[in-house]
Amino acid sequence: MPAKNKAVFLDRDGVLNQEMGDYVRRFEDFHVLDNFEALKTLQDKGYMLLVATNQGGLAKGWYTEDELAKMHSHLKQVYMERGVDIVDFFYCPHHPLFTGDCDCRKPKPGLLLQGISKYNIDPSLSYFIGDRERDVEAATAAGVKGILIDSDQPISTVLDLID
Repeated sequence: MPAKNKAVFLDRDGVLNQEMGDYVRRFEDFHVLDNFEALKTLQDKGYMLLVATNQGGLAKGWYTEDELAKMHSHLKQVYMERGVDIVDFFYCPHHPLFTGDCDCRKPKPGLLLQGISKYNIDPSLSYFIGDRERDVEAATAAGVKGILIDSDQPISTVLDLID
């Protein structure tokens, strides 16, 4: 049986890019935060970096899948230029008022479970850094250690919480 991988899941808004208060609706408003060194440190420790983000603005029609893909491509590129590989993006396109209930919208663990399954990840060796209580709830439900930060707080300030 091959060894399982370990990962750090990352919320997007307020963790990897600047929190806008609501959804980032336009590419022009998408500002990447400087967590390059911190994520490079985690990557060098053998952690796979994965994004798990609620994107209910899709269900509300506030932006398109194309606009979202552009933001994620840009985010991946900006980090890649600094030697950091964000391996994959998992997002929930639903919103309870528009699409009803789903299994992927945090605080449910669906996004993390998708990543765990797809990349053979050991949840007990993995973490989820987020800026909302629902991120920690999703982590706990998936068997991952949740780390709560303030919006736009540098990830470097919580590196000591990750083995």
